[in-house]
Order: sequence, then structure tokens, then C-alpha cells
Amino acid sequence: MLTHHRKLVSLSLVSVDLPVWSVVETAATLYQKDRDRFHLLLTAPPQQNNSWNISFAAPQPLGTDKIHGPTGPRILWLEISPYRVIMTMQGNSQLSYRHFWEKGVYGVTRYWLPNESLQPQQPIRLRNFTNVLELIGYSVPEHLRVEYELWTGKMQLGRYVLNLEIKH
Repeated sequence: MLTHHRKLVSLSLVSVDLPVWSVVETAATLYQKDRDRFHLLLTAPPQQNNSWNISFAAPQPLGTDKIHGPTGPRILWLEISPYRVIMTMQGNSQLSYRHFWEKGVYGVTRYWLPNESLQPQQPIRLRNFTNVLELIGYSVPEHLRVEYELWTGKMQLGRYVLNLEIKH
């Protein structure tokens, strides 16, 4: 049975060893797929510009439901369970990505960069190793923490912490 709840959330991504951080505070819709599987859907703030930036996004005020970038909203979708997390960002011709995390496993991270041509674009594929995947909350998730390393070949591209707080 699919049930949903409107919740206030705080989602942060912080690098442990690089000057990279991002914080989003907004309302989101939490869908319960079954006993311990959930989908969280939110609209992300626009990117500050189209180039890579040390700070990817500034904190947004709570309750901001529809934030539109230059080409429309960016949708952030998390598939959450106690065993794995998949996070997908889609946004009209903007940076898109998909992360797959499972504790103790090398997952796949894909990035699709903005494409000016009509040619289909191949994603940039990276690996991530999940050190910690912790989900707190019994009937409804309250806190998610994912600690992971990002890799390309044999080179580590940093260690990151993703925190999700779901306010009740």
C-alpha cells in the first residue's frame, strides 16, 4: 500500500577532506512503499551557476516548495531502505546524477553534464564505497546518514557524508 506524508527535511552533503558542502532545507513528500522502503521526493534549489563551484548550493528557507532554475525545477528523488539508498537528481539540461549506496559495497555513481548538442551524452561513471549507511526511525525514517568515498579508477576523489533529517 502506497501512503505519503508531507514533511520538512534538511539534506546536507559535506566533504570530509575537500571544501565542498551543500545544504537544502525544504518540504518534501515521503512515500512509504512497504514496511521498510520509502521514496522521498523534493524540488532542489537552482544551481548558482553552470560551472563547478566549491559550494554547490546555499541553504534555502524551510517550506520552499517550488524553486525554479533557469530552465525549470530540479527534482531530487531518494529511494531509502535500511540496506541501500539510491539518490537521483534530474533537471532540465542541467547537471543530473544518480548515486547507489550499499554498506560495504562499491556502488556506481553517474553524472550527466549539460549538453549543448542534440547528440546523446554518455554519463561520467565513478565508483563509491559506502563505509556507513545508518537509517534511524521505525515506522517512518527520521535520520539517514551515508558516509562514502568517491573513486575514479585507483584515485580517490574525496570522502563525503550525506545527512538527511526528516522532521515530524
